[in-house]
Amino acid sequence: MNLLNIKDFFNTPLRVGTKTINKRLVLAPLSKLGNTAFRELLAEFGGYGLLFSEMSSSRAVVQGKSQVQSGFMWRPEELPFLVCQIYGDEPGIMAGAAQRVEAEGFFGVDINFGCSVKSVCKNNCGAALLKNPVLAGEIVSSIRKTVSIPLFVKFRTGWEDNPKIAADMAKRFEGSGADALTFHPRVAPDRRTRTPKWEYIEIVKNAVNIPVFGNGNIFDSHDCEKMLQISGCDGIALGRLAAARPWIFAQWTQDFNPEHDIFEKSALTLVDLLVKHFGEITAMRRFYKFSSYYAANFKFGNTFYSLVHKAKTVDMLKQNIRQFFKNRPETVSRPNITLMR
Repeated sequence: MNLLNIKDFFNTPLRVGTKTINKRLVLAPLSKLGNTAFRELLAEFGGYGLLFSEMSSSRAVVQGKSQVQSGFMWRPEELPFLVCQIYGDEPGIMAGAAQRVEAEGFFGVDINFGCSVKSVCKNNCGAALLKNPVLAGEIVSSIRKTVSIPLFVKFRTGWEDNPKIAADMAKRFEGSGADALTFHPRVAPDRRTRTPKWEYIEIVKNAVNIPVFGNGNIFDSHDCEKMLQISGCDGIALGRLAAARPWIFAQWTQDFNPEHDIFEKSALTLVDLLVKHFGEITAMRRFYKFSSYYAANFKFGNTFYSLVHKAKTVDMLKQNIRQFFKNRPETVSRPNITLMR
């Protein structure tokens, strides 16, 4: 499958539950990165089928706690193609959160069974629930009984390197009412230390009759082509590459041809959007995190990362960004994975 055929594939509509998406290339959920400001930047380019929100605490969503802290934020205009990802370990509370998600008008709701960060797993959430298939299935079932919008499940291989376990989990999720799956073929403890096994995606896809989105280590069109050929997945969810190159969706689905100044313009635009949505203090913290992914675009990316982190105010941050691009930094064709911390 060459790039032209990939474009045709991505632009083929896909049915997910009771709804249809027009493109099969979607933004994967990204904690602290896939925020409202970043999604607004993506919207300026377009080219995606769906956007997924930051991971949101189900309890915070139900209790109506600070939306900024819980990640439960959105722009009204993005709701028709925005999926809210929630996490938690209590079926009733997860169902209540999903009910509010539906009431707000989101395209769908996504259950996080993939996050392996210690602070999440120690509370029996995220990937920790893959150790308890019965409870995980009950969570899916409780949400399915509560809402009619498309229900997604994001999950990993599990805690053992055994694709049969992942396939069995996929069947359980489908049987409990999931409309689509996003599968990241790494075991939970690995985080990003080992290469994901894309062949496991094929095993999961063959185990179910609902759409399966592949996820993990897509950094250029060759990776994209290879994942599709190996797995036969129904779509692809981009995470780190989307953070590094927010225009990648438009580039792969709409023949968007980025000009040389797109890196500087996008960085400065994101700073302004972060300030608009979060205020200056939180905007700085969010851009610090974003900068390690964006730095991966440049031959001397550590210089960009260092200049960003030296800035202590928004004005200084913009000044340092302009300083970096003043010398026309050399970009790389494939982002440097080691900088994506």
